[in-house]
Amino acid sequence: MSSQPTLPYYAVIFTSERTEGDNGYDAMANAMESLAEQQPGFRGIESARSAVGITVSYWDSIEAIQAWKNNAAHLVAQQFGKEKWYSGYQIRICRVEHEYGFTL
Repeated sequence: MSSQPTLPYYAVIFTSERTEGDNGYDAMANAMESLAEQQPGFRGIESARSAVGITVSYWDSIEAIQAWKNNAAHLVAQQFGKEKWYSGYQIRICRVEHEYGFTL
């Protein structure tokens, strides 16, 4: 995340295990990130993938998270994820009240 959001905020932690092959995954992931950035309450996103993928998105409120979950294009992506991109996933939603870190 390029700049730290003002506390408190919410984090949606999406961990996933992928199926074999791309099957349009990369294009959809890029489209969903661009769309999420346009949603009210969106604050940022970070992602990493090796054996397990981890994407954390940051939001102003639970209501903003729910609106994103119910976005029509996002609903299509969720269905494709279940049908062809993921062998499993887990979503965790947390309220971030404190943070610290180090950067050069």
